[in-house]
Amino acid sequence: MQARILDGKAIAAEVRAEWAQHAAEVHKQRGRAPSLAVVLVGEDPASKSYVRGKRKAAAEMGILSRDVDLPADTPEAALRDEVDKLNADPAIDAILVQLPLPAHVNADALLERIQPAKDADGFHPVNLGRMLLGQDCLLPCTPAGVMEILGRSQIKTQGTEVVIVGRSRTVGRPLANMLSAKSESANATVTLCHSATIDLAKHCRQADILIAAAGQARIITADMIKPGATVIDVGIHRIGTTPKGRPKLCGDVDFDTAKEVASAITPVPGGVGPMTIAMLMRNTVLAARK
Repeated sequence: MQARILDGKAIAAEVRAEWAQHAAEVHKQRGRAPSLAVVLVGEDPASKSYVRGKRKAAAEMGILSRDVDLPADTPEAALRDEVDKLNADPAIDAILVQLPLPAHVNADALLERIQPAKDADGFHPVNLGRMLLGQDCLLPCTPAGVMEILGRSQIKTQGTEVVIVGRSRTVGRPLANMLSAKSESANATVTLCHSATIDLAKHCRQADILIAAAGQARIITADMIKPGATVIDVGIHRIGTTPKGRPKLCGDVDFDTAKEVASAITPVPGGVGPMTIAMLMRNTVLAARK
């Protein structure tokens, strides 16, 4: 069996094109484009790369991006003041604080300081609570991106067994909520596995849809996958460099062997990653509408 490759780049391009039209409508209606403030603290190479991608996507979609680049030793009080200014600025619709933050900063407290209506990442407790209750909110971007991949790839979720490996509050837990919701695009039976799960492989082999978000390179091997299952790989890890000096990446899944067992699979790179940025742009436009 050779798995169908779920092209996250292509799906993300569809999403961005659709929401670029919505952004243009917002611009026409109120005379100002949707706007996103991106706060980057420090010089972490991976964070800088992610932020460049987000800013590029915003420009291509007609979304204004305000760059707030601060040194790594910026005091936490100064960061709080910066977030407060962005909250109060009517020209800013959405705010993103790029993670991880330096060790001296209380990331939870800083993220909670963002107004829920401007929470581009969908991490604020108010938005997470509304999601849990099935209310209108800005959704966490990576889980929402996974849902888009499944839906646009016409992969059935209703009545299926879904296993998620990883229980983070940014991916695993919100995604479990989204997939188990009572709706046509979800309605799955979800098992949430983690570091204390006994016999992880046994649980994984029961999955019609297996989602790897463990944060450990190639933890999911072919023998852990039910033949014909759909495999979504959320992980991304740098494992060296290519002959051209570019980062060599892999996911939480051993892709080369897994694709021989699964019926559909996302690659790394080019799978979930582009969807996260696309959903961030979607959240920005939704915030601007409100």
